[in-house]
Order: sequence, then C-alpha cells, then structure tokens
Amino acid sequence: MSHGFDTLQIHAGARPDPATGARQTPIYQTTAYVFRDADHAAALFNLQEVGYIYSRLTNPTVAVLQERIATLEGGQGAVCCSSGHAAQIMALFPLMGPGLNVVASTRLYGGTVTQFAHTIKRFGWEAKFVDFDDEEAVAAAIDENTRAVFCESIANPGGYITDLDAIAAIADKGGVPLIVDNTAATPYLCNPIKHGATLVVHSTTKYLTGNGTVMGGAVVDSGNFDWSASDKFPSLSAPEPAYHGLKFHETFGPLAFTFHSIAIGLRDLGMTLNPQAAHYTLMGIETLSLRMDRHVANAEKIAAWLEQDDRIEAVTYAGLPSSPYNHRVERICPKGAGALFTVTVKGGYEACIKMVEALEIFSHVANLGDTRSLIIHSASTTHRQLTPEQQEAAGAGASVVRISIGTEDADDLIADLDQALTIAAS
Repeated sequence: MSHGFDTLQIHAGARPDPATGARQTPIYQTTAYVFRDADHAAALFNLQEVGYIYSRLTNPTVAVLQERIATLEGGQGAVCCSSGHAAQIMALFPLMGPGLNVVASTRLYGGTVTQFAHTIKRFGWEAKFVDFDDEEAVAAAIDENTRAVFCESIANPGGYITDLDAIAAIADKGGVPLIVDNTAATPYLCNPIKHGATLVVHSTTKYLTGNGTVMGGAVVDSGNFDWSASDKFPSLSAPEPAYHGLKFHETFGPLAFTFHSIAIGLRDLGMTLNPQAAHYTLMGIETLSLRMDRHVANAEKIAAWLEQDDRIEAVTYAGLPSSPYNHRVERICPKGAGALFTVTVKGGYEACIKMVEALEIFSHVANLGDTRSLIIHSASTTHRQLTPEQQEAAGAGASVVRISIGTEDADDLIADLDQALTIAAS
C-alpha cells in the first residue's frame, strides 16, 4: 500500500518498540551492541548480515531517521551524519580522489563555496565553479577527471531555483552523478531524484528539524546510478581490500552507495550523528508539511510586500511573478518556492546593518529553516571569507540581507520589517 507524504513523515521507518511497546522511537543512547555469538559478530563485520555493531556506524534511532528521509525523498537508502557540511564530504568521498574534480554551481551557501574552493584541495580534489543557468558552460566544464556535478535545488541565500532536469541531463551525458543539496526545499517542496539527481544531501539542522536545536546531515542515494558502467568509481565498482575484495556495487546493487558510506565513510571519517539529535529531527519531520505550507504562505505575502516598498531595491524570491526563476516553480517546486530569499536594501552596507540590528521579532543568527524568522547580512558573516566577486556571484553582495521566513503571524513580521526599514533609511 502506498501512503501520502503526511502519513510517511510520521510513520516511515518507525515501529512500536518490540521490547516495551513505546510508540515514539526511543533514543538508543548506547555505544555498542551485544552479539548473539561469534558467528553473528563475524557476519556483521564481513557485511554478510545487516545489524548493529558500534554507534559510530549504526544506531537504531539514527536508522529510523535514515529510512524516513530516504522514503520521503524517494531514495533507496540514506546515511545520516553530524552536519550538512559532513554530508557534502560524505557524498563526495566514495567518488573523488587526488586530481579529480567536481563541477559546482556558483550559487551555493558561502560555507559550501569555502569548503569546495579551499578545504577539499587538501584531499587533492578540485571544484570548478560554473553559473548553472549557463547550461553550455556546465557541459563544457565536465572533463575526464570530473566525478560529480553539485548544486542546490533552492539556492542559499538567494532562493534561486535550479533547472534540475537540464542539469541532470548534462551530468548523465557526462557519465557522472548529480548531487543536489535539497536543504532549502525539503522533500515536501522538491524531489530532486524525480528530476534525475543521483544523490541528495541535506543539512537536517534546517527545515527537517525545524526548531533550531540540533545539528545533522543526510545523504540519500537514489539507487539509479550504474557505478560499474565505467572505471571512474573504483570505490564502488572495484574490489575493496578492507572487506576481502568485496565489490560494493556488485554485492549491494542499488544500495551500494549507502552501504559504502556506512561501512567505510562513517567507519573512517567518523562523522556520526548522535541518537538524541536524530530523535529531535524525527520529531521535527512529523510536522514538516504543515510547517512548510506556512513557511511558503508567509514568504509569498512578505516578499510581495517588500517588493512594493520604496526602501527596497530588489527581492530575489522565486515565488514572485517578477522573478526570472518563477517559471521553474511549478515544475521543480510545485508546492511553493520555499521561504528563503534575499533583499537588496537601498543605502547599502550601513543600511543593512541598521536594519538587522533594529528588528525585534526576526532573530539575527547564522541559521535558516527555523520556525522563527531569521535574518543575516551574508557579506559580513556567512559569506565573509569570499571575495566581493564571489559574494556577488553567490547573491550575497554588500547591500543584501538574507531572510528566512518563519511560521509567525505574517502581519507581525511585516510590521517588524517596516519599523526596521524606517530606522535603516533614517
């Protein structure tokens, strides 16, 4: 029997606890698990049997979260980890190697740009940044050393919507997987796998948890990519020395990436999600659709008001009819364009600072996707490490503030923005 999203966000992956009958998924706060006998232990370590060994690898609470996210995204499997940044490294880890590159969108979260432009170089990896609206440039950037294409469904901070179908076709022609960060959209608004994505990553810290309490990340595997079609992905197609020559794709099929990420990625990188964080995120996901509907409704009303205000130069929200990305909403994000966008404030850098400091309901924090409305001046904070040119390319110039619309009363939020803009313009 197939179920709707609202049912799956509550029930997917979860069963009453067999020992106690507890209806909510328990927090399995344990580091290790007792083996039935020596043969059982050996089978688990040889990947001949699925089960629990050590909580760096697997944990029952985290396992429920993994199954729920995979189900909502329409994937074969998922692995959860300690943060969204960890998820990005986990996604690339089985694919990359020294001298290899990932083709990445210029419209990415500033921390991702820094991670890709600088940190991954320490592994010998390279990122080639391209404007993903220029499809010919994306195709031209893929070369014999490219192992992935990376973008965001709804780009942070500007709320731009990527044409996932077009980018997926380019990646497929290049014989490489498309990785889509779906944090700002969530599986409720967008299903990247339906548009050709191979892997989907999340910062579960944001909308999936929804209450600003815990960090987390996830990588969802579509199960649709043929890792053995070429010799580009030996981690998944070739014999693995650590498991007596086991070939992950040959052995696990559509779950090859997921098993590799747990058996090698979490084993050796150690980017483990703790079970209490998984529990908070599970509780958050139970109300995901309800929250996202309110987020979107508020964002549409507030963005329309801001666009008409003389103190505002521009609003980037794709849900506005004036947005150059509005035509993609119905196809890519049919339930709405999310609740994240930027505003260009007349008066530049100083006016942005005044506005941020004058707000009362909005919180000035380096986060998004909370039930609370949030604001930040990206150029002086999250995108501070980038050059002015990179800031502009990412949609985070000096005159821009990023707004994450929460679930409060929309009229109260408009009143708060109104008084703050008055102060900013004085």
